[in-house]
Amino acid sequence: MARHLIQGRDVAMPVRVRDATICTAAYLVRADAARAVIAYSGMDIAEVLPGRTVCSLAFVDYVDGDLDTYHEFGVAFMVRPPGSGPVSPKGPIRNLAELRRSGTGVFVHWLPVDQGFTLEAGRTIWGFPKELAAIDLRLSSPYKRCIVRKDDRLVIDLLVRPGVPVTAAGATFALDAYSHLDGVTRHIPWTASPRGIRVRPGGALVRLGNHPVARELSELGLPKRAVMTATCSRTAMSFGEAKEL
Repeated sequence: MARHLIQGRDVAMPVRVRDATICTAAYLVRADAARAVIAYSGMDIAEVLPGRTVCSLAFVDYVDGDLDTYHEFGVAFMVRPPGSGPVSPKGPIRNLAELRRSGTGVFVHWLPVDQGFTLEAGRTIWGFPKELAAIDLRLSSPYKRCIVRKDDRLVIDLLVRPGVPVTAAGATFALDAYSHLDGVTRHIPWTASPRGIRVRPGGALVRLGNHPVARELSELGLPKRAVMTATCSRTAMSFGEAKEL
């Protein structure tokens, strides 16, 4: 079993999260603009419609896990697996079954957190682009809200309205996550077992600040209507050992 020493603590792999609350909003954005944003990584965007890809915004309250309790915000893009060759002449991905067969994954572009231990663990173990920020989560009301500030500047204020319940009792989803840090791109095996899922079309309100990440999101076309929002009241996750690509 792989192990990592982080701030004098032994962290065994896989790292497990026993309970977390997750809220996400997915947006269709221009694929060429998204490619420009993540060009540093060497990854390629996956088009789900001609010239369009998915940009996901997520905020997470980690309640119980191996990396302690903390808050997190993420900006991620849907990407094609490395080494998948030229874009298929059949064109973009057309449905969920084809998406799963394609091996399409999630590239984590920005991942602020509010605690130092998870910051060092995330960067050291997986190469996640974690950095410290002020993250204000408001999850006790019917509307779920996250306000992120970095260097005393507003980055984003995201409001998510929960939708209708979706049954996924006992389901575990395997995901391919990708990161890039210090010139190295990595693949991270990631599983999630969500409970208390609610989904709806639209359902998000975004206010952007004047931080460089906010300007990136603005160049992608935000604020705009979300394709879909989802909330998960309780989620268990595990993160495996990263592999350099």
